[in-house]
Amino acid sequence: MRRPFHKMHGLGNDFVIVDAREHPFTVTAPLAKAIADRRTGVGCDQLIVLEPSDTADLRMRIWNSDGGEVESCGNATRCVVQLTGARRIDSDGGMLAGEDLGAEIEITLAEPRFGWDEIPLAYPMDTSALPMAWGELERPFAVNVGNPHLVFFVPDAREVSLEDLGPRIEHDQAFPERINVNVGTCVDDRLKLRTFERGAGETLACGTGACASAIAAITTKRAQSPVRVDMTGGSLTIGWAPGEPIRMRGRATHVFSGELDLEALQ
Repeated sequence: MRRPFHKMHGLGNDFVIVDAREHPFTVTAPLAKAIADRRTGVGCDQLIVLEPSDTADLRMRIWNSDGGEVESCGNATRCVVQLTGARRIDSDGGMLAGEDLGAEIEITLAEPRFGWDEIPLAYPMDTSALPMAWGELERPFAVNVGNPHLVFFVPDAREVSLEDLGPRIEHDQAFPERINVNVGTCVDDRLKLRTFERGAGETLACGTGACASAIAAITTKRAQSPVRVDMTGGSLTIGWAPGEPIRMRGRATHVFSGELDLEALQ
């Protein structure tokens, strides 16, 4: 059986997108891993499946490259808006709004959540500065922007051993649903960022990571909204004020279309 797909990326954070609004597409963890494999599959950070929705233009579901399903992905949302023209997207991370501005896509995410049980954490802690440390990284800011993030502000994000510390933090027992890990450095009016995504590893860009880190920078008065967030794959502009939803603006790119040979991937 063959199934059409689109390959897209948002600043290098890449996706295989399957439109299942007319014909259902059943995803298992092994199938998601097989599609995401960069040697024997198509290769991607996340598999995105579009389904019908009674409350929005469509519903978006997301599987990381390890086969685990997650709630939200900002870069994927921009790609879906560009691909389909959808203005309202339902996701496990909340209702999302999108607008195609031509050169860039702007999406609106729900208000961030800061409660320890909303991240979630395993037990009550001050989410503005968790009393925890892993090697050189300590006292992170925790926030849920549709999925859970930690943000560490460091002198130079390039010097952090994220490939070693990322998995340790992601799987710490303090985070029952695992956690995304961001290390950021404020330089002038910009935020330089690296993100280790749960289930995917370090990616070239992370939309929700950019949102979480910008919110942390604004809250701790390291930056003012809107915040320009520079990542390896490119830049996003994040706007936010307390009590308001999050606004993200950036590029989305269609790479190619093809067909999945599902029998070969089993």
